Amino acid sequence: MKISKDHVVEVEYTLTDDEGKVLDTTSGRSPLPYLHGKNTIVPGLEEALEGKSVGDKVTTSISPEKGYGERNNDLVTMVPREEFKDMPDLEAGAQLQGQSEHGTQFFTVLNVTDTEVTLDGNHPLAGITLNFDVEIKSIRPASEEELSHGHVHGPGGHQH
Repeated sequence: MKISKDHVVEVEYTLTDDEGKVLDTTSGRSPLPYLHGKNTIVPGLEEALEGKSVGDKVTTSISPEKGYGERNNDLVTMVPREEFKDMPDLEAGAQLQGQSEHGTQFFTVLNVTDTEVTLDGNHPLAGITLNFDVEIKSIRPASEEELSHGHVHGPGGHQH
């Protein structure tokens, strides 16, 4: 069976940046299951895995445009510190989520002063070339329920 749209695929992977720093890996964990063709992984990786079979190993370098996008400086904003008065221990590096006109948005705290908090709405990997080493562990057709929900169910996936 080959990877194609509407299949559940399990992969083991290591993700590194251009300096070879490991950014994420399944090493020591279960393989990552995803629903192929439903935009649940970065587009460049999905393209690289299309048509592959169980046991195949793929090494690919993905540009920011096909990964988490280029950094957008318009997504960096300064907010009055008083808006976070219920978070006295807030510090740089913290991950927050908030509501915007676009729905739920995630932010990384870049800086905290007595008067302002600088928030970055870019994905932490935006602007970075993603280097993946991937091994295909399993492929199966997605169930009707998985297709209607848009994600994997069962072990390693979403539980209902």
